[in-house]
Amino acid sequence: MSVRMAVEFEETSMTSLIMEKSLVSNNFTLSNQPERLGWLTPTDPHQPIGVLREQYEAQGYVWLKHLLDPDEVWDFRRRYFEALRPAGLVAPGSDPREGIYAGGGEDKRLLTEKTVEIARWAAYEAFCLAKPILNFYEALFAEPVYLHKRMLIRHTRPGDPNCTGAHYDLVYLRAGTDQICTSWIPIGDIPVEMGGLIYLEGSDGWGRTMEAEFSVKNADLSPEERLSAYNRNMNEGGWLTKNVPELAERLNTRWLMADYEAGDMVVHSPYMIHASTMNENAEGRMRLSTDIRFQRASDRIDPRWQNHWRPDDEKKF
Repeated sequence: MSVRMAVEFEETSMTSLIMEKSLVSNNFTLSNQPERLGWLTPTDPHQPIGVLREQYEAQGYVWLKHLLDPDEVWDFRRRYFEALRPAGLVAPGSDPREGIYAGGGEDKRLLTEKTVEIARWAAYEAFCLAKPILNFYEALFAEPVYLHKRMLIRHTRPGDPNCTGAHYDLVYLRAGTDQICTSWIPIGDIPVEMGGLIYLEGSDGWGRTMEAEFSVKNADLSPEERLSAYNRNMNEGGWLTKNVPELAERLNTRWLMADYEAGDMVVHSPYMIHASTMNENAEGRMRLSTDIRFQRASDRIDPRWQNHWRPDDEKKF
């Protein structure tokens, strides 16, 4: 069965499930009506690059199914949670591959130290520069590409109500080119109930309009403040809003969700509006994902993204 056929079958067979599902983000419950909630469209990554580029430009994203070796993805998930086990994050006696949350009481200082170490692992960089990823971007941009050194990897505990609010990425990358792509990679399976990314359908154009409006508002600010996602004209954390269901109502569109699998990769534009929902996994599994950014090596690079991630580095943006 092709990817397209598979999703059509899934959409048909799971329509009733969509209607019953209630996704929550920052304590706001998303509408489960079909005009407000739908499915992300998957894409076979083995299609000609011209087809993939057209889909990316038309949708603002392309969800590449089974691009990566799932065994390598699962192996990295196991290594990540094994590294954090000493901090008390993972349930004692459990397989780190499963990423079962211990339920609280972790050593936050040690957890931060270990996470900073992981961000500097050569194995993490190698994971993000896997041949299928690099090949895709070199074909998409048709010239040598550059991976930003600041790569973000994060786990999400089940039941944590704090989710990523609605935003588009360029607000954090204004000192460089806007010809940049974000790759969001699920590290392990992330079904809908585990709180993967959701995308606002058709929002690449709205993101461009919003950024143009912010540019006008920011014109009287200092050059440094004009670039900041935290300047006086921006909302908390550079987000558009925490109230993601209201945004869909206001723009008369729907949020798109997905059952992501190990081996998948979503590529989205810097203007595509997205958010996350709460991890409600009943078995206590933590969501693990990484988001990384590629651009042409010849284009202007935001210097703020040329250092490894640190817990306090958001202040620079």
